[in-house]
Amino acid sequence: MSENTELMKYVATTCPYCGVGCTLNLVVNNGRLVGVEPNQRSPINEGKLCPKGVTCWEHVHSPDRLTAPLIKKNGKFEEATWDEALDLVAKNFKTIYDKNGPKGLGFQTSCRTVNEDCYIFQKFARVAFKTNNVDNCARICHGPSVAGLSLSFGSGAATNGFEDALNADLILVWGSNAVEAHPLAGRRIAQAKKKGIPIIAVDPRYTMTARLADTYVRFNPSTHIALANSMMYWIIKEGLEDKKFIQERVNGFDELKKTVENYADAESIHGVPLDVVKDMAFRYAKAKNAVIIYCLGITELTTGTDNVRSMGNLALLTGNVGREGVGVNPLRGQNNVQGACDMGAYPNVYSGYQKCEVAENRAKMEKAWGITDLPDWYGATLVEQIKQCGEEIKGMYILGLNPVVTYPDSNLVKKQLERLDFLVIQDIFFTESCEYADVILPGACFAEKDGTFTSGERRINRVRKAVNPPGQAHEDIWIITELAKKMGLKGFDLPTAKDVWDDMRAVTPSMFGATYEKLERPESVCWPCPTEDHPGTPILHREKFATADGKGNLFGIEYRPPAEVADAEYPFTLMTGRLIFHYHSRTQTGRAVDLHREVPESYAQINVEDANRLGIKNGEYIKLKSRRGETTTLARVTDEVGPGVVYMTMHFADGVNNLTNTALDPMSKMPELKHCAIAIEKAGGN
Repeated sequence: MSENTELMKYVATTCPYCGVGCTLNLVVNNGRLVGVEPNQRSPINEGKLCPKGVTCWEHVHSPDRLTAPLIKKNGKFEEATWDEALDLVAKNFKTIYDKNGPKGLGFQTSCRTVNEDCYIFQKFARVAFKTNNVDNCARICHGPSVAGLSLSFGSGAATNGFEDALNADLILVWGSNAVEAHPLAGRRIAQAKKKGIPIIAVDPRYTMTARLADTYVRFNPSTHIALANSMMYWIIKEGLEDKKFIQERVNGFDELKKTVENYADAESIHGVPLDVVKDMAFRYAKAKNAVIIYCLGITELTTGTDNVRSMGNLALLTGNVGREGVGVNPLRGQNNVQGACDMGAYPNVYSGYQKCEVAENRAKMEKAWGITDLPDWYGATLVEQIKQCGEEIKGMYILGLNPVVTYPDSNLVKKQLERLDFLVIQDIFFTESCEYADVILPGACFAEKDGTFTSGERRINRVRKAVNPPGQAHEDIWIITELAKKMGLKGFDLPTAKDVWDDMRAVTPSMFGATYEKLERPESVCWPCPTEDHPGTPILHREKFATADGKGNLFGIEYRPPAEVADAEYPFTLMTGRLIFHYHSRTQTGRAVDLHREVPESYAQINVEDANRLGIKNGEYIKLKSRRGETTTLARVTDEVGPGVVYMTMHFADGVNNLTNTALDPMSKMPELKHCAIAIEKAGGN
């Protein structure tokens, strides 16, 4: 007992799941993780954890972990040395680059790995191959937040922190099931309710969060713009807009006013009775401090950027930006959605959202990185890269992503990956996507590396190494820097996460002051943090917006329908979402015994009236079909969804993304994961 006690230690780190950024202590005994203990010092989660956080360590020592590099030979994977694997990667990528140029390669990194991995990955792509074909999986969750909030406010990030919701007089939760998807942010909403702060939940589905709300407003899927415009019409009609704020700090009021005049009563579009629209509009406008919280229900549509701008419109129209208890706050779905974008793993910006098209930015990066001729063009996004496989793009490097399960139209993804000349996947498990790789590189999970995650409130949280990676697996920074060295690249002598972070800080004004020393504090720091004596910025836009003229921008935005709507052949509308017990493609949570037991397989929620009409019973298997594929799943008969609407979770292989649509938001290139037309039948075809 005494020997084990001496070997036992706690390692404070950040949860590897959603974007709330909860702090926890990993319990290490004799070099292995044995559990998790709450970290009471954290101001984020105050010692509380959700079911995923409690079990976040269970996958780390799984026997399924990748432990050595694998090379595909004659259709079968064989173990290889690191030198063999990296030499092969370097050789093939150089061959493709020499023959096809910078647009011949695609690079995709994960929102689940640390900032330092994301930064050095995009630096490697740009330095080695002069390409902007770099993207991360924020593209299929919060890409529209980056685009839309940047247009409205000048900064593509949440304006306020999670705890600040307790300073509001009204909370408007729109397209977010925080209680399940972001439980510790959902806890703040529950605390607000206990405090007596009214909560309005706007969602097509009667979620756990909607149950928590004082008022639930169900609307037709994908009609956010029409509903927001209706609210703004009545706010302006009654003279409830913040005239002083608009005059002093906002552009575009006349354009907005003219547009919303056509939405006085748009119930035929959004399905919400006029008296409910008025009540919601007046309550939001009359609140002294009102905050909007949203998530993927807003973003994962071909109107995603416009939906986000509509949230910005509501806040700017009523002066609810730039102080405590207000703002527009997207809840980031994965642990480092914010950070992966912040690090420049994006096709049109460097770290800190410095645009590649600006000559001065390119010149600065060229000087810092010791190269020339960085490209100014907008690179191919994540979904565009998949569509270009075998044509423009011949080779691809995927770090920590499982596109076969998580990207729209899984059947298309599989076909396209097969068309590549060369595919490298770097991961911790042999995922469904690994079948299509030529080389697999075994990386390190969150518990086996140092670094940082940036949460949805722009808080940069430390990640600390607790145990070693298994077998020959290595930290991802080591893998990328070793590959860079084999290619003869300079500027990659960065052995530690702190070295990489400092390399990033040196070229990133908004984060220059965020030193590792500051990040060691329990409260850490929220960017912008421009100087080393700056305290960080929990609340954005207090005095001015981050736009060129310092003013927020209102936009007159017309409603437009989804790319694919229900019809006679495919009469149901399919929506997707998350579960409290699982995360992304279940690569990690599927290996947690209790979480897997709670929900071991996929299911689809179908309305009671629809189920009765089709003769479908609760718990039986049904077949869902779209124009792109089909999937078989369990039926859950419920009134949580309205008639004609079906809901299915995103977490399962051979699941919902067999059905989803690749149609893109023209501004953010977000695919329409939240909306497609399907048909339903019993699994036996009866």
